[in-house]
Amino acid sequence: MGEFWPVPDAPAYLAGTWRAERVVRDLASGDEGRFTGTVVFEPLEDGDGLLQRESGDFTWRGVTRPAERTLRFLSGPDGTADVRFADGRFFHGLDLRSGRHIADHPCSADLYRGEFTVRDADHWRAVWRVRGPAKDLELVTEYARTPAMGG
Repeated sequence: MGEFWPVPDAPAYLAGTWRAERVVRDLASGDEGRFTGTVVFEPLEDGDGLLQRESGDFTWRGVTRPAERTLRFLSGPDGTADVRFADGRFFHGLDLRSGRHIADHPCSADLYRGEFTVRDADHWRAVWRVRGPAKDLELVTEYARTPAMGG
């Protein structure tokens, strides 16, 4: 299984700044959108995890708009993390110790299934498949670490 890169401590691995390229496909209509932006993982004020701030531009049906979201990654005792929405609600767990993790998140009548894979020290991917009565989506995000600035 050389395609996955084991990560013993997910929050330590994620800390820093990443470039994000996301393709969003509506599998029912065939529409496709793109998000391009930056994702910053910085320590939470209490030091018990990371705050993820994602910002960039999302283009859907020819219209580009600014997009952003915030998540909290609470550190687990074993290198895992609990991912929470900005308001504190549980989103999913994250265990990258094998280099791969699958997470489910039920949301009303929809099911979000995420697959997280780590390729190396500077590249990882998240694929979300969303299915429900009114949704049939696939979101594929490629992350690449950006070099630290300063000197």
